[in-house]
This record gives sequence, structure tokens and C-alpha cells, in this order.
Amino acid sequence: MKHHLNNQQERILLKTLKTCLAGYNIIEYPKIDTCNVKEDNVHFLKLFLSSKEVEGCSPKTINYYKNTIERLLVNIRKNVIDITTDDIREYLFKYKLEQKISKTTIDNLRRIFSSFFSWLEEEDYIIKNPVRRIHKVKRGRVVKETFTDEELEMLRDSCNTKRDLSMLELLISTGIRVGELVNLNKKDVNFYERECKVFGKGESERIVYFDARTKIHLKQYLTERTDNNPALFVTLKKPYERLGITGVETRIKKLGDKAGIRKVHPHKFRRTLATRAIDKGMPIEHVQKLLGHIQIDTTMQYAMVNQINVKNAHKRYIA
Repeated sequence: MKHHLNNQQERILLKTLKTCLAGYNIIEYPKIDTCNVKEDNVHFLKLFLSSKEVEGCSPKTINYYKNTIERLLVNIRKNVIDITTDDIREYLFKYKLEQKISKTTIDNLRRIFSSFFSWLEEEDYIIKNPVRRIHKVKRGRVVKETFTDEELEMLRDSCNTKRDLSMLELLISTGIRVGELVNLNKKDVNFYERECKVFGKGESERIVYFDARTKIHLKQYLTERTDNNPALFVTLKKPYERLGITGVETRIKKLGDKAGIRKVHPHKFRRTLATRAIDKGMPIEHVQKLLGHIQIDTTMQYAMVNQINVKNAHKRYIA
């Protein structure tokens, strides 16, 4: 009855049952029809994923939702309408111990489960969302690293092809996502205005801008290309196919290894751009627009203000 009663009604029912059933022996017989449970759960999950697809979620996001929720349902082995808050808490607790994952990952799981059960509640399949009582996981804020000027110059020096150098410069000056980088076509680049059109999450379109250095290296790279592939960045060897996300990540890591720099990945360029922009006084709303964030809170998580600037601001306004 937990799905049909509020907390006060549940307590009254529990007290009444204890009074009425005092002195009786109650025996529970196994009666779970696992086949029906599995079929029902698959049905509900398919409906939920379909709704997410209609909302415009990417195939990668939908697949992540599917795998995460499937693991929960397989482990709990109950019909979704019978799953309780305690079931989900116990699953999260055991999963954290077994997988040794961070608080951030646990909170991501909680958010996905909340989205699923909230949808079930909105569609009237359940009375109330059992995840509602599980609060956001508290976690300490970690200051993530950004590239220094010296490290960026070392990365530039480690490039031995025009493709790698132009790709590196584009990441530095625009801060675009690696998925946006690999989807760029030559026709998306406007050299006259020094801008390019990218398609971000949820198929949202935005304009990003690059500097003169990037323009020069991009033009040199495209001039030496002999293929007809419309992609902006392609593999170095025939048949010159569009460069994929894994290819970019692998190449960037190799450049970092060659330069002797730790933790070099495409996303770090994005964080570096956001942090530098805010340090130099760019309004946070403009940074949000450049990065293609819907929520400004997301932008603030990317940008860590330089501690020296904080100290100078304290001297100027407070000390």
C-alpha cells in the first residue's frame, strides 16, 4: 500500500494491522511469477525510452538510460510498481560497495532512477515516485585542472602534422565538445567571419568563434588535403574517413604523452576556455552561450576562477 498512501496514512495502517493481527502467525508463500514481472518491466522501460526519444535525447543518452535501469530491475527482481524506496537505497548502497564508484556516479544513477519513476508517476502507472525520498548525494567540490600557457605551447610543439595542429587550435580557441568537433564539415566553417556552425546536445545549433592562428592552420591543413570527404577532419591514411571521437581522444592523449603533460583530453580544453574567459571578465551569460549550455549552473561547474584573481578582487573590494 506504500504506493497508495501518504506517510501519515501508512503509519496509521501499520499500527492498525499490528493491533488486529496480534497473536496470529503469518506465513508467506513464494508466489512471484518472474516471467510476468520481466515482461511488465520490459514493457514499462520501452515506453519510458520511447518518451525520451520523442523529447529529443540522443541515442547515446537513451542507451545509457536503458543499461542503467535494466541493471536495477534485474537486481531487484520486482515489478516496477512494487519497487520501494528501501529497494533502491539498498541497490545503490551495494552497487557503490561492489563497484567502488564515486559519489558523483551514484548521484547520476539516482537521477536516472528518479527520471524513470517520475515518468511512471506522471503516467499514472504508480501512485508516487519511490526515489523522491532519496536526496541528492552530497559530494565535495573538486577543483579540476586546466591547461597553463606553457602546457598549450608544449602541446603545439608536439604536433607533427597540420591536421593535429589545426585540430588542437580549434579546441583551444572554441572549447567545443569532441562530439561537435568530429561532426564538423568543411562547409560549416566561415573563414571570413572566423566562425563555424556546430550541432550540440539535443541537436541544438550554435555559432562558435576561432582566432586568427586557428584560421591560418586550418587553411593550411585543408589546402594540403587531396580527398573529397566533406568532413573537416579525416584520418591521415586512405581512404581518408571522417575522424571519430575515439580517434581524436587517442591522438590528443598521444600529443600529451609526447609533451610530458598529464591528463590531456579534449574536454580539458573546454574547461580551460571557460575558466580563462571568466578570469578575463567575460560575462557568465556569454560563456554559457559559447559553450552551448542550457543551464547556467552547468557553466559555473566548468569554470574555476583563478585563485590569484580572487585574491586581487579581495584586495580591491574588501581589504
